Amino acid sequence: MQNRSFCLVLLATLTLGCHSRQATDTSGATGSSSKTKIQAVATVGMVADLVRNVGGELVDVTQICGAGVDPHLYKPTRDDVQHIMEADIVFYCGLMLEGKMADTLEKVGRSKPVIAATHAIDPARLMTGDGEALPDDDKSHTAKPHGDPHVWNDVSLWSQCVDVIRDELTTLAPEHGDQFAENAAAYRSELAKLHEYGVNAIATIPEERRLLITSHDAFNYFGRAYGIEVRGIQGISTESEAGLQQINGLVDVLIRRNVGAVFIESSVSPKNVEALIEGAASKGHKVVKGGLLYSDAMGPEGSYEGTYIGMLDHNLTTTTRALGGDVDATGFQGKLAGAVDE
Repeated sequence: MQNRSFCLVLLATLTLGCHSRQATDTSGATGSSSKTKIQAVATVGMVADLVRNVGGELVDVTQICGAGVDPHLYKPTRDDVQHIMEADIVFYCGLMLEGKMADTLEKVGRSKPVIAATHAIDPARLMTGDGEALPDDDKSHTAKPHGDPHVWNDVSLWSQCVDVIRDELTTLAPEHGDQFAENAAAYRSELAKLHEYGVNAIATIPEERRLLITSHDAFNYFGRAYGIEVRGIQGISTESEAGLQQINGLVDVLIRRNVGAVFIESSVSPKNVEALIEGAASKGHKVVKGGLLYSDAMGPEGSYEGTYIGMLDHNLTTTTRALGGDVDATGFQGKLAGAVDE
């Protein structure tokens, strides 16, 4: 009765947002059989994919933000809140990625496990929006809006979240602990191979052209992990605005470095990237869209790019090829379509 009352209060007070919930039964089971499984909710696709891989057929996952949805701006809907209230456990990224969901997650966390997947990451490896390490007194996973939450763009860093999912699921269902541990180990092995692919792929880009310019500052971890300079037209949150001075400065960098490609993002308007291309053209320097990158959301549900491994494979392969590197268009596992230009 207490949970029901709490749910009604939340439903009455939360502002409605765009509805993009994805519900996934990982085994395809329906009816009463699904009630024997752990019912998990995950805020974003990258976190949901961790839970699917570690939980396997023992966990049903409901994902709040789908493909193309910006989690920085997303407000939970009535249905989202209902699913969160009915879940056995809720996983979110943390580091203020889900800024407008923070209040809901905090309130629900008083009555059930609400877990930041990033909470076990070594704080020394976290970054600010400027690509610097966070100060020692600024390591919060929930309340510091200027920390950079885009940790999944470093596969070696994101793989540390696998153990968080394993441990939390084991706490809920200790009888399945061995299965969760086996799934987690297998997934971490795949992630290690993907990370190695990324290091080797980016290294094939001519050094002077290792410059990744995107819509907003989502790729600082990517740059540090794989040895490429990154610049965002906007800040780490898509709520910030890009000014003419910022765009002109980036145009000058493109010309000086002789870089001919910039990148749009699946969950962010391309208008600033298009302004950058036009600015370069006005100074006689041709710049093209090097491709679409997945930053705050994965690819379409059911596609290879709709998995975390597929998302990073796409980003690494697209970036490498557009900037003059040498990798096969089909990517890490030979599963990409091969058409990386947008």
